[in-house]
Amino acid sequence: MKDEAPKIIYTTVSIDKETGRLVEKICKRYSLKKSEVVKLAFLYLDKAHINPADAPESVKSELAKINKRQDDIIRFIRHYEEEQLNPMIRTSHSIAVKFDTAVGILTEKVNLEINTSKDNLVNVLKKLDEHFGKIAVVINNQSASLDKLSATIDNHSRTINS
Repeated sequence: MKDEAPKIIYTTVSIDKETGRLVEKICKRYSLKKSEVVKLAFLYLDKAHINPADAPESVKSELAKINKRQDDIIRFIRHYEEEQLNPMIRTSHSIAVKFDTAVGILTEKVNLEINTSKDNLVNVLKKLDEHFGKIAVVINNQSASLDKLSATIDNHSRTINS
């Protein structure tokens, strides 16, 4: 199959010699054909909504328009910042402060509960130690009594057997 490129139909436009030299200069600078330069220039004018009859008076006035547009954008950004962003930042900061306060209070309560539980556990362990100590004393006393009783029984048994 042959490549079927759309056929371009060219037309002529008459321009003065000065404009012709300008077109040739641009063609050399950007390595374009004259028809490409003209086409791209018209596409640019159309896309940018520039009226070629309303040529700028000077570069200074064009820069002033650009600066005005930039100032408008900056004003919009500052207005948006004041109306939207700053209130959001203040609200989020307020929430963060409340959250930090709540976490601090809860941390104190949890630490207090832990310390109270620890103290209670230590007291219970001390009481258990006291009770086990008393039980050990009772067992030792009973063991001593049983040893004495056993010794007495052995003495009586020897006395009876002798």
